[in-house]
Amino acid sequence: MSQDVVIVLDCGATNLRAVALSPEGRVVAKAVIPNASRPGGENPLWQVWSLDGMMDGLGQCCRSLSAELSSCRIHALTVTTFGVDGALVDSAGKLLYPIISWKCPRTAAVMADIGRYISPAELQGISGVGQFSFNTLYKLVWLRENQPRLLKQARAWLFISSLINHRLTGAFTTDRTMAGTSQLLDVQRGAFSERILQSVGLDNRLFPAIIDAGEVIGPLLPAIAERLGLPAGLPVVCAGHDTQFALFGSGAALDQPVLSSGTWEILMVRSQRVNTGMLPAIAGSTCELDSCAGLFNPGLQWLASGVLEWVRQLCWGGSSPDAVYREMIEEARAIPPGADGVRAHGSLVDAGAGWQGLSLSVRRGHIYRAALEALSATLRDNLGLLEHIGHFTSHELTLVGGGSRNDLWNQIKADLLNLPIKALNEPETTVLGASMFAWSGIGYYATPEAARQQVTYQYQWFRPGDDAVRYQRLLPPAGLPL
Repeated sequence: MSQDVVIVLDCGATNLRAVALSPEGRVVAKAVIPNASRPGGENPLWQVWSLDGMMDGLGQCCRSLSAELSSCRIHALTVTTFGVDGALVDSAGKLLYPIISWKCPRTAAVMADIGRYISPAELQGISGVGQFSFNTLYKLVWLRENQPRLLKQARAWLFISSLINHRLTGAFTTDRTMAGTSQLLDVQRGAFSERILQSVGLDNRLFPAIIDAGEVIGPLLPAIAERLGLPAGLPVVCAGHDTQFALFGSGAALDQPVLSSGTWEILMVRSQRVNTGMLPAIAGSTCELDSCAGLFNPGLQWLASGVLEWVRQLCWGGSSPDAVYREMIEEARAIPPGADGVRAHGSLVDAGAGWQGLSLSVRRGHIYRAALEALSATLRDNLGLLEHIGHFTSHELTLVGGGSRNDLWNQIKADLLNLPIKALNEPETTVLGASMFAWSGIGYYATPEAARQQVTYQYQWFRPGDDAVRYQRLLPPAGLPL
């Protein structure tokens, strides 16, 4: 008996993947190869993406699955990618200029000077998106200022997901979730903002019609089908920005916050309302469009495991790489809550950040525990902000990502937040979420939510313990900004 599957092409900044998933969300087969940006032609410090290289990589991944999928019935294909990046294309979809990577430093000066066009506060108040130098807006302003003739020649600006979808189907589209990362939308309306576009001299004609996740873009063209080793005519279903599909794939319902814990921690929620007027006053804040139309994903981000990696290099530099993280956790576990008065202050990346309580009796376990506690206090304070922005009250917190495997950190978070925390035992939340929209897009399930109901989620729970009261006294919450 054949196995029904959909295939998700996952174009990540580190890896390219093709993943086949069953209707119940089980990974049937997957293939992965590395992905990386490359130096820009005009300046070795600049970074660009090769669309041809990424298509070749995705094709290699798909073809490598052919043996495993020989007895499977493939129903649909969908694409998820990282946000903000894209390119100007002509009427044939050919790139007029390389895809400027989010890693490229050229747009930092544009962001710093954006006030000559529109105030940063008004910009975020309209778009929801915070001031990050890699935003799509700054790429387009850079192109207008440095390659103005290309804007006149361009048929469209296509985000990376839409560039891939154009190669697959020939259709010009704008994925809704990708547009939500751009700093070009009126986020409350879910449409490109005339105020923002006019202020920076851009034309709304550059952007093809916005389509929702789950819409069928078109059939897979024969030539690209052959390169991928997939059936021609396969329905290509819209997905988009990986963050939104990771949120949906995590099982999060409305008003259930999710923390993606890695080098950076990103705290987001699926919300019916958002107070975008608050965002400009909150560092690291943003608001994107949810995978489901009519909903918002307000969020905050801050450096997290990147700080812990600095502690590792500073204090455990000579330890075995295989055992070092367990060693760090066990040494910190032996230190009492409050780390015997050792405190980390500030954001831990600002020049004004510092440490308090250091003495000759302090061991490296104190340093690590103090860092875990400081990051957990940041989470607690930011969760309070997010509740205010998104008009909800938290009853629990879902953890995903590599940081969610640190059980000591998870328990400190539960104690400091005084909330139950559930760490999801599912590493494939992004492709899982995208597959749900593919299944619903072809009518296999009535809705993405119906597809999600077929998945059995498994969590490891961390509940507030005996240290919760002590933490409330040792590390009182910060107040909300005015």
